[in-house]
Amino acid sequence: MEKGRGAGYGVYVAVFAALLVLTGATVGVSYIDLGIWNVAAALLIASVKATLVALFFMHLRHEGRLVWTFALVPILFLALIIGGTLSDTLFR
Repeated sequence: MEKGRGAGYGVYVAVFAALLVLTGATVGVSYIDLGIWNVAAALLIASVKATLVALFFMHLRHEGRLVWTFALVPILFLALIIGGTLSDTLFR
């Protein structure tokens, strides 16, 4: 594929199919009692789906370091907030 061209329709269809499968996995995991790991499994699946959307539909795959920095720094803060909240609720 030439540089500067977007991905073909096949790639978008494959990503869409993967998102549908992951949505089904989210629903399936919600019916399984994993105890405290239910939240971790749901967050992991949601993170994979968000990564697929950001890389392919938001075209982050072809961006430079500055855009990647602006995309990843808020995710770091989100992880800190979620980690702080989970640590507070787990150790009460």
